[in-house]
Amino acid sequence: MSKSLVEMTAEIIQSQISSKQMTTEEIKAALNDTFQTLKSLQEAEANGIEAEPEETNPVMDPKKSIQRNKIICLECGQEFKMLSPKHLRSHGLTSREYRKKHGFSARQPLCSKALSEKRSQSGKERGLPENLRKAIEMRTKNRTK
Repeated sequence: MSKSLVEMTAEIIQSQISSKQMTTEEIKAALNDTFQTLKSLQEAEANGIEAEPEETNPVMDPKKSIQRNKIICLECGQEFKMLSPKHLRSHGLTSREYRKKHGFSARQPLCSKALSEKRSQSGKERGLPENLRKAIEMRTKNRTK
């Protein structure tokens, strides 16, 4: 016995709610969007028409996705301290493609601001900026010879 669209929609949204906090308005919007998507897929299947892939809209404004203690994946809305290559692969993207798709610079870290600052401070404590400067100087000296 197959499930109705309402039952499938409810199951999908229940699993989303169990993995992230959602307001009542977000739940209503997610229910409506999911139901409409399932309905259009069902109609396309019944008519024998292949559904055209829709251009995915980001979950939120890309500028607001990188926050102090978390980064929000613009593909699925999940929250992380860092967007791992493994997670991005689940969306069929590399870090470079994700940055390009959502308008981030190539040097933008895909992690929370706090984690980025912590890494930067740790590197400074280990002397990385000084060592990097020395390595660059050595490279330029070797090129001029």
